[in-house]
Amino acid sequence: MGLPSPRRPLDGSAEADVCVVGGGYTGLWTAYYLKKADPSLRVTVLEQRFCGYGASGRNGGWLYNGFAGRGVFARTYGKARAIAMQQAMDGAVDEVIGVCAAEGIDADVVKGGVLEVARTPAQLSRLKAYVEEEHSFGETEQQLLGAAEAAQRINVSGALGGSWTPHGARIQPAKLVVGLARVVESMGVEIYEGTPVTEILPAGDGRPARAVTARGTVSARFVLRATEGFTSALRGERRSWLPMNSSMVVTEPLPASFWEAAGWSGRETLGDLAHAYMYAQRTADDRIALGGRGVPYRFGSRTDTDGVTAQRTIDQLRNILVDFFPAARDARIDHAWSGVLGVPRDWCSTVELDRASGLGWAGGYVGSGVTTTNLAARTLRDLVLRELGSGGETSLTALPWVGHQVRRWEPEPLRWIGVHAMYAAYHTADRQERGGRATTSPIARVADVVSGRH
Repeated sequence: MGLPSPRRPLDGSAEADVCVVGGGYTGLWTAYYLKKADPSLRVTVLEQRFCGYGASGRNGGWLYNGFAGRGVFARTYGKARAIAMQQAMDGAVDEVIGVCAAEGIDADVVKGGVLEVARTPAQLSRLKAYVEEEHSFGETEQQLLGAAEAAQRINVSGALGGSWTPHGARIQPAKLVVGLARVVESMGVEIYEGTPVTEILPAGDGRPARAVTARGTVSARFVLRATEGFTSALRGERRSWLPMNSSMVVTEPLPASFWEAAGWSGRETLGDLAHAYMYAQRTADDRIALGGRGVPYRFGSRTDTDGVTAQRTIDQLRNILVDFFPAARDARIDHAWSGVLGVPRDWCSTVELDRASGLGWAGGYVGSGVTTTNLAARTLRDLVLRELGSGGETSLTALPWVGHQVRRWEPEPLRWIGVHAMYAAYHTADRQERGGRATTSPIARVADVVSGRH
């Protein structure tokens, strides 16, 4: 697509009813639903670079119903509330597809579902347990597939079995965020790009909440933080969410002979049950876009420079590509990039709006944000309307992630040591399982507990 034409930056201080910090999916969806609900609201979006610069423009294009923290929510708030959130996520997939159709956003959407494959006996055991768990949370359309059934969808080398759910679609992520920004702007939302926010201040001493930038301060009844992997750059937020790094490669367009052998005619999104998992899609122009963890975390919660990706990471992802699809061995890698996602200490997404301070936020999606951002935005909308007196409690404001409290990450160097040790453990466990271990490696189980993932 190339880079979008830049919008003007903020030029002096301003006022709004709602100021959204971050021009990615969360921020733009929030602005969209607020203006839909009340066109008179003055909504301003502040973006440090350009809309979609972060994870919203760099993700793997999985519009699916997975979300971070379901098990924790079930244990903490009761399984019924976790099931309610799962059902809301199921519906959010179709909500995004419906808005794209209604608003003329061409994001290369194909609802082909999600295929997960198991390629070792240990992965196959986890896959069966995963499908059982999905059924227990009401996701009864999740199907367990044998090796032949999985291969009929996508012929992945060495696949022993798979699972498929209809609650997923492939998208082109940058097209979605660019189209959404266009629609939001046409509704009267002020979008200021090239305007990094350095600090968010609560209401107090007769002053409203504020988003502070070097170009001016935006004062608003509500300031909503939608900064995901870049949250640590805000003053006072360095240990709130950890910026986890993920990387992707995209092949050249592959010939018809490859697709005849590989299948993938349903354009399913593809993942696996490895501990250091991969994710992939067949693009609209017949490339394979494939991602995974490269350098998982940079010391001090630093982020990458415009997605620059080390050759070692590109080589690792290419090896995964060829392992899954040996016929792609000679395929050229046309593009590679990296990006950060937000990871809370307990790996649970949250949505919050505090009446007294006027501050709110949504995020911590742990890489499952394409659909989750939409549900989060509609939840923020309902919370804002409730506080403005034009709405009340809704099924969304009752979801378990609203107001969920998460402790902060450890200080450095513990943060860096912990994350790198966790992924070293996962890679070791995957090697053991590829080497013939029939059950999940205890190394991975320990890493899960220590990391807080389960």
